Amino acid sequence: RRSGQYTMNHDHSKKIPDGASFDRSGSQDSLDELSLDDYWKELENIHETRGNNHEEGVALVVKEPDEGELEEEWLKEAGLSNLFEESSGDSQESVVFIATLTRTQKAAVEKRVETVTQTLRKKNKQHQIPDVRDIFKPQNDSKGKVCDGSEPSTVRTSANKNETHDGTKGPKFNLGTDEQKSPLEDMPSSDTDINLEISFAEQAANLKDSSVGNMYKGGGGDTLLPNFRLPKDKTGNTKVGDLAPQDMKKVYSLALIELTALYDILGTEFKQQKAVKIKTKDSGLFGVPLSILLEQDQKKVPGTKIPLIFQKLIAKIEETTLETEGLLRIPGVATRVKSLCQELEAKFYEGTFNWENVKQHDAASLLKLFIRELPQPLLTVEYLKAFQDVQNLPTRKQQLQALNLLVLLLPEANRDTLKVLLEFLQRVIDHRDKNKMTLKNVAMVMAPNLFTFHGFGSKSIEQSEFLMAAGTANVMRFMIQYQKLLWTIPKFIVNQVRKQNTERQKKEKKDKAMKKLLKKMAYDREKHEKQEKTPNDTDVPQGVIRVQAPHLSKVSMAIQLTEELKAGDIVARFLSQKSGNVQTLNKEEIFLYEIGGNIGERCLDGDTYMKDLYQLNPNAEWVIKPKQT
Repeated sequence: RRSGQYTMNHDHSKKIPDGASFDRSGSQDSLDELSLDDYWKELENIHETRGNNHEEGVALVVKEPDEGELEEEWLKEAGLSNLFEESSGDSQESVVFIATLTRTQKAAVEKRVETVTQTLRKKNKQHQIPDVRDIFKPQNDSKGKVCDGSEPSTVRTSANKNETHDGTKGPKFNLGTDEQKSPLEDMPSSDTDINLEISFAEQAANLKDSSVGNMYKGGGGDTLLPNFRLPKDKTGNTKVGDLAPQDMKKVYSLALIELTALYDILGTEFKQQKAVKIKTKDSGLFGVPLSILLEQDQKKVPGTKIPLIFQKLIAKIEETTLETEGLLRIPGVATRVKSLCQELEAKFYEGTFNWENVKQHDAASLLKLFIRELPQPLLTVEYLKAFQDVQNLPTRKQQLQALNLLVLLLPEANRDTLKVLLEFLQRVIDHRDKNKMTLKNVAMVMAPNLFTFHGFGSKSIEQSEFLMAAGTANVMRFMIQYQKLLWTIPKFIVNQVRKQNTERQKKEKKDKAMKKLLKKMAYDREKHEKQEKTPNDTDVPQGVIRVQAPHLSKVSMAIQLTEELKAGDIVARFLSQKSGNVQTLNKEEIFLYEIGGNIGERCLDGDTYMKDLYQLNPNAEWVIKPKQT
């Protein structure tokens, strides 16, 4: 399989003989003077075991979409399919949503709406087809500003989308549509700082013609990956898992639109793949969909989010020592791995499987087999190609931004499992002095397991394996190296969620029926509060917040906001009020939550400056409680 020659598609390319090593001099994908030997050996191991453990005929067919179908599906995923509904109420909701988008995001939506509109007209569908210009006309507020805080200029179309723009000072929410500086931007910003305040696509549009865009194209082994970092945000960084489900749905829609806008600006095609449904196993361990596995596992261990077999295999590998030389690279004996696989299927859930018989390299092979045998790839059919295409983006910062958005697009089960895998791989790399598995080696070995998915059928993957090798290994390397950054929800997206919630609340208040309900709720709440208040509480002065802690002995406290007061300080203040029932909760388990106002619910990191956050969301309630895991 490794015969023949291979040409890298960059300026310093040269033909690669049978060893598949290549020149590192001018490639942003450089992986030392290496050889891609680890990659090809892993591929040979995979082909040796392939066919042993999954039934013939389960290959997933990726459907070629009809004209406009892809865009229609995209709008549906982005929560905008109701633009084409007959009910004007539904489409009105989407128009409100669109009003909170940045210019580049709007341009991405407009492009897809235009395609769908043309397709519908060709098919002569009977229902009303909206005019794109009506959907995207500026939604002016009373001050004549567009809702996103920019001047009511035209949406950037393909003709003018690359122009930078001069923003004006916007309203309270900086959605990244203007050039106004945030307090953090007054500090000297490093090239390795990841700016989460301004939309990635807007940053790309502004950098496109600038020489800054060429940063970090050069070189490197493990040590040469830029030390990207997140500057501290005074209102707190938001991680995956910190927001309530209803806000995470909005995050998904916004991440999809933002990623598409970023790819549009950078001239990279973004296509979600669509899999034709196939019959899959509905029980067992290997070759079972993640969702079904978790359903099975939750009956055994309620609340589990990672498949039990996956957790057990990692635990088994770590049980011996992570210092074993060639860990993950040296395969287990194929016949023994096959036999263990069958035995696990029969005995794992019964609890009669003897783990003493499993050697460390066998456990590593079983872990990789589990990932490969998933009926849909861990990175999903929809986004596997988009993950691969990250390697084609111009700068490393943009590659990292795209990966951040892609992680947000993964279903929860896939994202949680990927996180546990990447954390484990980092622990393996931490022992590289003994096990000789550097970041590069681990990425090389793991890339074929995540990226060469059997379900796509052999032809397209086989033909492009050589082309994929260095690129996917680099994407893998990025995911391991920057995993802590990838699970952060960018601030500009959280701010857009806040804006959407505010707009929705305004709309609800205009509804008469809702008005009555709100009146009654306000009356009941007032009555309830009057009953609860002690004489000292009657007036909460300006700059003071009331924090509730139903799980602690001190259930409520008025807190004076100061410039330096952080969320962690408030939690510590409550915990210092020692009492019996506090003992069951560890400091690490309880957090301050921001609830309501312009957010559903958000778990705050300990370094959140409360006064800054209070100014962003003055109507929120503040509650201390354990984090739901």
